[in-house]
Amino acid sequence: MSDKTIDADVIMSRAKPLVNQKAHEIQPFNALVKLPIALSETVCKESVENLNQLLADTMTLRDLYKKHHWQVVGHTFYQLHLLFDKHYEEQDKLVDTIAERIQLLGGISIAMAHDVAETTLIPRPPKGREEVPVQISRLLHAHEVVLKEARTMAKQASDHGDDGTNDLIVSDVIRTNEFQVWFVAEHVVDVPVVRAAGGSGA
Repeated sequence: MSDKTIDADVIMSRAKPLVNQKAHEIQPFNALVKLPIALSETVCKESVENLNQLLADTMTLRDLYKKHHWQVVGHTFYQLHLLFDKHYEEQDKLVDTIAERIQLLGGISIAMAHDVAETTLIPRPPKGREEVPVQISRLLHAHEVVLKEARTMAKQASDHGDDGTNDLIVSDVIRTNEFQVWFVAEHVVDVPVVRAAGGSGA
């Protein structure tokens, strides 16, 4: 075998993907890696636990919006189809923001659907299509779950000096969810479509 052939074989072996690799986790889910961010390990651990719960519920709310985006029907289809997708995108940004904060605190963010399903406090919807008022009621309840826990978690973070987590929850999570509640809730206000109640036509 020539040197040229050996060199080619070596080069090709380096180009070959190394598949089917396995190893132990480098950081278990509930373990914390202490980073030099001037917060105690106790504070970081509590914030990570809170944020993972918030992350699981935010991921569930995000996916609920996508489900309803696909399945919505009726005379408000166009408006809600677009609105639900817009809110999905906004929740997806929150998911990334929350997950990155967890990693920054030295924790591990929840990620897989089955883990999220085991963790979320938001009730699981049926697989099938539901009427618009039911879809909206589900979304509003999910928002309330997120907002209730977010307010508690924001106060805890503030009390313990974790200003970064407090700011994320208040500035991003709470404000986004409050705004979305407003836009969604207005679709189930029972107002006349054509003729004003108690009024008279021309």
